[in-house]
Amino acid sequence: MEMVHIEGGTFMMGSPENEPERRVDEGPLHPVRISAFYMGKYPVTQADYQAVMGTNPSEFKGDNLPVENMNWYNAIEYCNHLSLREGLIPAYTVKGGNVKWKENTNGYRLPTEAEWEYACRAGTTTPFNTGTHLTTGQANYDGNYPYINNAKGEYRERTTPVDSFAPNAWGLYDMHGNVLEWCWDRYTEYSDSAQIDPKGPQRGAYRVIRGGFWADFALCLRSAYRAFLTPDIRDASLGFRVARP
Repeated sequence: MEMVHIEGGTFMMGSPENEPERRVDEGPLHPVRISAFYMGKYPVTQADYQAVMGTNPSEFKGDNLPVENMNWYNAIEYCNHLSLREGLIPAYTVKGGNVKWKENTNGYRLPTEAEWEYACRAGTTTPFNTGTHLTTGQANYDGNYPYINNAKGEYRERTTPVDSFAPNAWGLYDMHGNVLEWCWDRYTEYSDSAQIDPKGPQRGAYRVIRGGFWADFALCLRSAYRAFLTPDIRDASLGFRVARP
């Protein structure tokens, strides 16, 4: 598993009120301090998943394509299996549908929503980590629906290899588009107060997904865009990447 070290720092989470296509739940902007951590260079690939779990449920087959048809529990299970495979202490205890995060462990885990946005932005404050524009030469989405007045582009109708496009400034690939990525957090509205390493609420029916996917409109790939699903949902749009302390 190729990991990228993400230096700690503070950023403004969410989107400003004047960002085109902004959604209400992207605000208010609020300062968040993130501790240093490691993030997967790529979304988990089908080769990665097959090697650890011995199966591949993806709809679009290919070793270097992101694994999809993943629900949140599949992602949690993979993190624990990968940790054991590498001699690390698993991050999660799982009893039925009850998952607890053991924060003092060194194993693989899902990024928090705040870590995900911080890593996606890579120091930027614009709608995308590429600036105010995102073309289909930079990410995999439905190019028939570009962001605001940008030119239309290609619609590939499927996933693409995880190294198809240039990484962001911190060396992370596919933070915009290709597959949606599960985060640890339960979904909730933002507070305007400053936070340090937030992990979401203790209760809630929905888990956060980030990044947009291959059939999304460009507006859904913005760094601040938030979506959520129940953790049992599987779909060819849903993948994940891993993190570590």
